[in-house]
Amino acid sequence: MSEKPSNPSENAPKKAPEPSGVDLARVALRAAKEQARARGDAAQQKKQARRGGLRSGARADGRDPLALGAAINRLITERGWETPAAVGGVMGRWPQIVGEDVAKHCVPEKYDEDERVLVVRCDSTAWATNLRLLAPTLVARLNEDLGHGAVRQIKVQGPGGPARRYGPLRAPGSTGPGDTYG
Repeated sequence: MSEKPSNPSENAPKKAPEPSGVDLARVALRAAKEQARARGDAAQQKKQARRGGLRSGARADGRDPLALGAAINRLITERGWETPAAVGGVMGRWPQIVGEDVAKHCVPEKYDEDERVLVVRCDSTAWATNLRLLAPTLVARLNEDLGHGAVRQIKVQGPGGPARRYGPLRAPGSTGPGDTYG
């Protein structure tokens, strides 16, 4: 007696069930996401190449935060303070510009932007005379550093005498403290 299966589908190879409804939707959604990602990556790369890097869609304006150095540079440029700021830097680097010996005895006091005159005070008349002789060379060196025409003249001042005393504090018969200075 041969045995025949009672159900012919039992001997047939089993097939995976056909996706239906929700499964078909998931497969289609996954395929659509992959295609969109591929298109988006290509489009994003093109945008980055045009712009020079990643950026948000918002446009930059004056309210965006800046680094402190960038904010100071922007303020200096907007207000037209380039030359006074550069001269201030020169005053900070005075010993490197004029040399240590001169810097010990001569100190820059102020810069007149309108006249383009740098006022320097020396601690003795000998150093004031020496700096007056060096003034044309020093003007040329400052203009190389600051830009042409930033300093037109250096006004050298000698030492100031001690404070004048008035009244009974002065010795009788003296001509005052001004006779040994200048």
